[in-house]
Amino acid sequence: GLSLHVCLPFSLFTQNALGSMSISVTCSVPVHAYRPLARKWTVMLFMGTCLLYCARMAMPICAVSLATSFHWSKIDSGLVLGGFFWGYCFTQILGGHASDKMGGERVVFISAVSWALITAGTPLLAHLGSHTLALLTMARFLMGLTQGVFFPSLASLCSQRVVEGERGFLMSTMTSGSHLGTLLAGGMGSLMLDSYGWENMFYTIGFLSGLWALIVWLCLLKGINMLAESPKEATCLVQFMFFNPSRINNTLLFLGFQPNPTFVIFFLRAMVFAHMCLSSSFYILLSWLPTYFKESFPHATGWVYNVIPWLAATVSALVGGYISDFLINQRYSVALVRKIMQFFAMGVSSIFIVLLSGAVTFPTAVICISAAVGLSTFSISGVSVNVQDLAPSCAGALFGFMNMLGAFMGLVSVSLSGYLIEVTLSWATVFSLITLVNVTGLGIFLILGDASRVDLEDYSRVIVI
Repeated sequence: GLSLHVCLPFSLFTQNALGSMSISVTCSVPVHAYRPLARKWTVMLFMGTCLLYCARMAMPICAVSLATSFHWSKIDSGLVLGGFFWGYCFTQILGGHASDKMGGERVVFISAVSWALITAGTPLLAHLGSHTLALLTMARFLMGLTQGVFFPSLASLCSQRVVEGERGFLMSTMTSGSHLGTLLAGGMGSLMLDSYGWENMFYTIGFLSGLWALIVWLCLLKGINMLAESPKEATCLVQFMFFNPSRINNTLLFLGFQPNPTFVIFFLRAMVFAHMCLSSSFYILLSWLPTYFKESFPHATGWVYNVIPWLAATVSALVGGYISDFLINQRYSVALVRKIMQFFAMGVSSIFIVLLSGAVTFPTAVICISAAVGLSTFSISGVSVNVQDLAPSCAGALFGFMNMLGAFMGLVSVSLSGYLIEVTLSWATVFSLITLVNVTGLGIFLILGDASRVDLEDYSRVIVI
């Protein structure tokens, strides 16, 4: 049967994973009373990820206009765009750890308020003085700091409230909002840049983000005790990740980890390495695609390449989540499903990236980019959920650690891409770099990846007996 302790609305996504056995529920209030609240949180978190990516994409979409206004080179643009990832690195573990300990609801709210203020204040910083490059790089750094806690908080919420067979689709639903946000930012930028100027795009996104945070506070957080009980102390795996396994054998066994710590470390390293590689290639595309299309096809309609790839990604994220959960519920191995999804995200998508290295027409470029970006979203049901398979007790902190390394790789790769474009005057070099990184990360994950739980077996807010 299934025993639940309902202290948060996300517990409601749990179903009986053992078929015909009986279910016993222990809770202080009727379960059905929380269902409307659970639906509200699902919708609001979807909208939150959408606005988060609207704010994140405002700078890349406006990069060409800013470079023209302030006479930036590609290297200068790369520094500004890369500034986001410096900040994004620092708060990943902190946000995940805070969510594991106290729940992610308030962490998400504080994050939203912060990035709304920074987004709305970016045009003011740009016109504040003569050091525009330094000021906007600092603004991007602060944006990274405030947004770095968001996705670790989602990972923590999902691992603690959702059973294994439902995590793929739920996380895909949440994070598909990011692609919708990129789509909306691209469409908004195409309409606003020429008519109203780049400043108004930042003002609009900042206002909408602040409005979302206000609605969350008034309707979902104010006066509600979301944490009826404090969770158990989570035993975090981060400190074990890159140490010599032979030195931590006794510590792992004492803390309740599975009895072969050597393979535990390999599983975690493979997952983290694959995520780093995928993040590196994805952030290159995210940061440079508007510039690539603007320079390669100067007479093309802007909304086409700013909207269509992310529309495809929004749909494919949901499709990938549904497929992964369907396969798991059909009794396919969880590890096999994660590897299948990652193969499409990094392997098949790289084929379309390679096609861009040659001479292509505008429609072909849009199709290839849409396919590559869309398939990359299958990673949500691959390595992104794999952290919840391996260590649900500290998934927030561990995902934060993983995302921190991915953000650092994004910083390096985005800046390096700007340098390569400036020196070689060719985008083929960048696309070759993306392909090499993807194939390397995929190979490691296919060989060493796994989905067997390696942390404390008795920890879970959703307890399956």
